[in-house]
Amino acid sequence: MSLQDIYQTTIQFAAQQHADINQTIPGTTLPYVVHLSNVAMEILVASEQSDSFNIGFAVQLALLHDVLEDTDATFEELSKKFGKAVAGGVLALTKNAELPKDERMTDSLQRIKQQPKEVRAVKLADRITNLQKPPHFWTSEKIEKYRQEAILILEELRGGNPYLENRLQSKIQDYNAD
Repeated sequence: MSLQDIYQTTIQFAAQQHADINQTIPGTTLPYVVHLSNVAMEILVASEQSDSFNIGFAVQLALLHDVLEDTDATFEELSKKFGKAVAGGVLALTKNAELPKDERMTDSLQRIKQQPKEVRAVKLADRITNLQKPPHFWTSEKIEKYRQEAILILEELRGGNPYLENRLQSKIQDYNAD
């Protein structure tokens, strides 16, 4: 299957899942698929800077990375439609809601590190995309906590994709600088 076909099949599935729950980008009226496509765009550009990078796999992960955490889609459904490797990568990117909130990111990062490098790349790309202007209703404490969490992500996933690591470092430095 061509990369274009992979992208179209995957984004249509993800967009429908997020649309079914009327999910938007926090603090905006933009449909959530805009975030997903932005993460995929980071991955597409990073693939040009990365050796031995499975772009089809990475694009699927980018577009599906929040579907288990945010929608009614199941691991089994993802496995059947996209394969066990994609479903496993998405599961690693999904925070475990059964853990205390302050342990969820660390747990997810540990699971991500056990996956192929493309899963790390998607987590970096996701946080790069999320380090835009924070929602207007976030407190300064929440903004700083989110920035610190980005630093943790960068530290834990260092060595997986130098291009995205440099992008994330730059976004962390600029975050809430205005």
